[in-house]
Amino acid sequence: MIQLNKTILVFLFVVSLGLNAQNTYKNWPDVIRKNDAAWFASAEAKTIAENVLLYQRNIGGWPKNIQMQNTLTETEKQKLIELKSDLHEITTDNGATCQEMLFMSKMYAQVKDERYKESFLKGLNYLLEAQYDNGGWPQFFPLKKGYYTHITYNDNSMVNILNIMKEISEESDYYSIKPSKDIVEKTKKSFDKGIYCILKTQYKQNGVLTGWCAQHDEVTLAPANARAFELVSLSGFESAKIVLLLMSIEKPSPEIITSIKSAHDWFEKTKITNLEEKRVLNDAGKIIDKKMIPTTNAAPIWARFMDLETNEPFFCDRDGIRKKSLDQIGSERRNGYAWYSDAPKEVLKKYSAWAIKNGVKVSSVETSSKKKDNFITVAQDGSGDFIKIQDAINASPSFPYEKVIINIKNGTYNEKVRIPEWNTHLTLLGESKENTIIAFDDNFKKINLGRNSTFYTPTVLVEGDDFSASNLTIKNTSGDNGQAIALSVVGNRAQVSNCTILGNQDTLYLSGKESKQYFKDCYIEGTTDFIFGGATALFENCEIRSIKSSYITAASTPERTPFGFVFKNCKLTANPEATTVYLGRPWRIYAKTVFINCDLGKHIKPEGWENWSKPDAEKNTFYAEYNCKGEGFQPKNRVSWSHQLTKKEAEKYTIENILKDSIANWYSK
Repeated sequence: MIQLNKTILVFLFVVSLGLNAQNTYKNWPDVIRKNDAAWFASAEAKTIAENVLLYQRNIGGWPKNIQMQNTLTETEKQKLIELKSDLHEITTDNGATCQEMLFMSKMYAQVKDERYKESFLKGLNYLLEAQYDNGGWPQFFPLKKGYYTHITYNDNSMVNILNIMKEISEESDYYSIKPSKDIVEKTKKSFDKGIYCILKTQYKQNGVLTGWCAQHDEVTLAPANARAFELVSLSGFESAKIVLLLMSIEKPSPEIITSIKSAHDWFEKTKITNLEEKRVLNDAGKIIDKKMIPTTNAAPIWARFMDLETNEPFFCDRDGIRKKSLDQIGSERRNGYAWYSDAPKEVLKKYSAWAIKNGVKVSSVETSSKKKDNFITVAQDGSGDFIKIQDAINASPSFPYEKVIINIKNGTYNEKVRIPEWNTHLTLLGESKENTIIAFDDNFKKINLGRNSTFYTPTVLVEGDDFSASNLTIKNTSGDNGQAIALSVVGNRAQVSNCTILGNQDTLYLSGKESKQYFKDCYIEGTTDFIFGGATALFENCEIRSIKSSYITAASTPERTPFGFVFKNCKLTANPEATTVYLGRPWRIYAKTVFINCDLGKHIKPEGWENWSKPDAEKNTFYAEYNCKGEGFQPKNRVSWSHQLTKKEAEKYTIENILKDSIANWYSK
């Protein structure tokens, strides 16, 4: 009989999938979450309600993962009636039972059909009966052998139940069905027992409370395993909803306050702000891979699985072997499971208001007088305010009225640095160009996110306007291994002076819609297209060094932009092996690049420019020179579609014109 019932369930599930196309709702939870209260009085809603009544077992609960809005045949309805007394596969997992109860409440609010009320109350009784004496709930009730008997926080199962108990015990208006006073009293006791269980299962590390695990043993309350890839661990995801539930309690006890405060501190301690998920899509737009990409100042996320003693994230495949990184497990589990979550950010967002309301002291970060005056020092020996540049940037005020100066002491800072859009008027000031070094080794192949991987590689990424840097070396250390950006500037009115910018292919990327950028007294070296992008940029008194025979610039100047890349009084040099170098080629066909009063070494090819196999570029680019010198300056041998400026034309290339009158004064400071 048991095998027959299982066969019936499988049959119903397969048939319901086949009928799904007949319904306008893709997922059952979408139906329940409808905000149009009047819809629940419609004929369509009543038809769905009949299905929900049929799927409910006599014990009061429902099975999971059923698309109850799908049309049922008469045969299917009869089979569901036969299953009414069956006690298998009834659960609160994946929202089951709790969500059906909510649906029945919404139906009863519009249609006073007593069957809806009876269904809701049967579901409530089921939840009360399923609770352990210690306050926890199993994943399945009646009990199913295996890990299903554990107290289950996984996928917020127990929190969903307790939220029901809370609403009913407080006699709120959330549910339209009002149980008897006797049942209300039972829900109060159930809720209190559940909170007691939560407090007892909060994990301690060396005597300090932290978070919760997805499962806890129903007898010992200790952390417990579930599926092969769900080993005992602290959970960033499940812990969040538990804390939010605790925070919703009016007049919390001292034990609850301690629990919340401890969990909040643990969330702060374990948040990850240097990674973000990137999804790789195939040509059809389907996700075929997930990668965690190192970044800076990313929105916080938390690992789903953390080591009980170290909080270190770990990952598992179906073999149950712990791995240190997501890319070490197979694609099926890597792409088919949520390994990171941002759920705890809601706790951090609400914590201050909760703490003030409940008389809990909110700790504040002490700031030095230097920070208050917008002067911050970074030093690797600990003598400054920070030892990492990114930490200093993260501590800088957003959209300040005055310049924020970050003084960086000598040292090699192996980190990716990002100046976000909100960190405007920020200056990175190195102690010395030779010995203050920012270095990282990302490259196209290492990032491996498809055709746009280049743009994730910068050692330093500048998004904020009015940025400046001086006395620094910025370096991409990945070597000659393809595209690898050292410095990427997106922000407007950026000024870089007395800096060394080192890389190979794609060393310096200058972009941003209508952005204007200024480089003075800098040393820039690379191999191919090592100065590229669509920004308007002026280079003055810079050394541009080619370390391989290739191309210096690859401008992508937008159409109708008056200036692109302009080099004035610059010196073009090369390593001995770089003997045939082009001044530039067009990344986009409206590229503009001009060299004025520059010293061009003998490595510059006589023809000067190349069209990148784009015939249209010869009609639309503007490549030009004026009054240059050196063995590489051969105006008579240049390609016919380039230009030699007249004196009058060259006079237009002033800092005021190139960088616009409205900002020229800023650059002259």
